[in-house]
Amino acid sequence: MAVATVAALLAALGGALWLAARRFVGPSVQRLHRGGDSGLMHGKTVLITGANSGLGRATAAELLRLGARVIMGCRDRTRAEEAAGQLRSEICQAGVPELGPDSGGGGELVVKELDLASLRSVRSFCQEEEPRLDVLINNAGIFQCPYMKTEDGFEMQFGVNHLGHFLLTNLLLGLLKSSAPSRIVVVSSKLYKYGDINFEDLNSEQNYNKSFCYSRSKLANILFTRELARRLEGTNVTVNVLHPGVVRTNLGRHIHIPLLVKPLFNLVSWAFFKTPLEGAQTSIYLASSPEVEGVSGKYFGDCKEEELLPKAMDESVAGKLWDVSEVMVGILK
Repeated sequence: MAVATVAALLAALGGALWLAARRFVGPSVQRLHRGGDSGLMHGKTVLITGANSGLGRATAAELLRLGARVIMGCRDRTRAEEAAGQLRSEICQAGVPELGPDSGGGGELVVKELDLASLRSVRSFCQEEEPRLDVLINNAGIFQCPYMKTEDGFEMQFGVNHLGHFLLTNLLLGLLKSSAPSRIVVVSSKLYKYGDINFEDLNSEQNYNKSFCYSRSKLANILFTRELARRLEGTNVTVNVLHPGVVRTNLGRHIHIPLLVKPLFNLVSWAFFKTPLEGAQTSIYLASSPEVEGVSGKYFGDCKEEELLPKAMDESVAGKLWDVSEVMVGILK
């Protein structure tokens, strides 16, 4: 009897969650899935960091469909090549028979090694010659990991999520300017609201809280975007930042969920979390839509501009963070 009761309760909970998801998530998804011109990005080169899984992979797939030449900048080349093979197969199965610059169909897919936890790897990546770069999407990230350091001795979340992308973007600015009009898209998170920039302990050596440090890195993403937008005025290079919402990806691999709770968590995440494609919609929109041509320094969610908390708009903190970051990554000695 007890087993039957538990089963009935779980079934009822599953049904309720399914109905709630249909009611509250479904309409939002339908609004975002507007589709697009299959040739909208033809002739454009897009670099996406962390493109072998999750949001990055979904973004790459859609921009390929729109005709872009997509460079997958990934830490693990083997996994990236596997993902690239799957993407090519999926694009062809979706009715785009060929991939390549002269195919007249989907775009070209290129895999390059890029480890954002290594400034050496970032510099090596940027030394590889590319004739143009129309869109840079700073997507890769690490979420609430145990305390660890990058190759260069930085706290991992701040090092990868902010400093690695800071150096990458700065080293590619010349190419982006020569390719203008061009765009930079930065993936942040709503969790920036719980972060703070402590210039006395950016490396979290005095105190480490994995949740706070993730939020700090995402706040840094926004401050970086706003300061970069100011510096890029008049160059015809735009930069905007976004939050994707809560998405079902492997970003939470460092989060421990008790075994007994996992079935319920999986059910809730299936019902209420966005799929990677749904979460990638704002990245795709900022990378490709004519609606945001010339728009810069803004914060977006669900393909709409949103307001920021005052701490994310503090120009003095943004400027100081830029100066400190330049020193940390070796742009200034």
